[in-house]
Amino acid sequence: MNTQTMAVAGIAIEQVAGAQKPRRGIAKRVVGRAVMAVVAAAMTAMGVAVVPAGAVVPGGNGKIAFTSVRDGNDEIYVMNADGSGQTNLTNNAASDSGPAWSPDGTKIAFISLRDGDHEIYVMNADGSGQTNLTNNPAFDLDPAWSPDGTKIAFNSVRGGNDEIYVMNADGGGQTNVTNNRAVDFDPVWSPDGTKIAFASNRDLNFEIYVMNADGGGQTRITNNPAVDFDPVWSPDGTKIAFDSTRDLNFEIYVMNADGGGQTNLTNNVAFDLGPAWSPDGTKIAFDSTRDGNAEIYVMNADGSGQTNLTNNSAHDFQPAWAIAAMPPTVPILKEKRHVEESSTSSTQESGGTVKSALNDPALTNPLKATGPHD
Repeated sequence: MNTQTMAVAGIAIEQVAGAQKPRRGIAKRVVGRAVMAVVAAAMTAMGVAVVPAGAVVPGGNGKIAFTSVRDGNDEIYVMNADGSGQTNLTNNAASDSGPAWSPDGTKIAFISLRDGDHEIYVMNADGSGQTNLTNNPAFDLDPAWSPDGTKIAFNSVRGGNDEIYVMNADGGGQTNVTNNRAVDFDPVWSPDGTKIAFASNRDLNFEIYVMNADGGGQTRITNNPAVDFDPVWSPDGTKIAFDSTRDLNFEIYVMNADGGGQTNLTNNVAFDLGPAWSPDGTKIAFDSTRDGNAEIYVMNADGSGQTNLTNNSAHDFQPAWAIAAMPPTVPILKEKRHVEESSTSSTQESGGTVKSALNDPALTNPLKATGPHD
């Protein structure tokens, strides 16, 4: 990192995070749910319309968690996707920051200073049950859930330098997966859970890397003299959004998952940081200083329609987007099995009439098939 870049980064740290701690893209990841092909097939068989890919559906985009200093210290807030209903969840005198939703939207991992050092905590989505997971005297930062919700990746300096660790969702089994003398931080899981993207300065400036979930196959996918950091995969796994200083200020970029097609989305003279995809992949939340202080913005995935959501005089930053509660799918799968079993048994009856399970009113009733609507 050259002197000019370090100076720019220092300004961003002071303006966005109040100079309390390094603003290093603390994880705020959410993983979108892909619609299972078998569920779509079952819904089609029962006469239930299958919504096209990319459409906003009930159970898609849920609430946005973020960090705010409006109460005089860093707290975790949550709001609706349109910016309404902004509510403090942590209510603690210590600094709480860097929210990361669990894949099912029921829990939030975050960073807290309440024990005298940065630790990874977890709480329920309503702010209850706040629990320390890492319990280590070193700094632990950047929590990121695995897509199946069983593990959390994070950044720790417990070995004397920044490394990517992985632990079980209850804090057990904390394991170093990068094992490199450079600074490795900002981990995020791929939607299929097989890879972890992260930022590293092992090539003398900060670049985006990808590795297997066990730490193998560490590969650089950006190659730019500027600072590239804070990667986050799109829900379908085809794109990675990230922060970059290549335009002499902080901008949100997007690239293909292999590093190709790197494109500036924000194109604004202010600092734009902390991308977070909506679960349906159509939008990206981020924080921006274009209004004189850090605010949470949202834009379309192509960079258009950039809109301020928080509109507060205090700093609001580090957005994380949760998936909304999904309609029940178990009844659909159960009915599909009934269709298959009925069809199979009927065709095996000698001289019998093949019964079509789709004539069963219980199966052709969309409300029964999908469950009650919220």
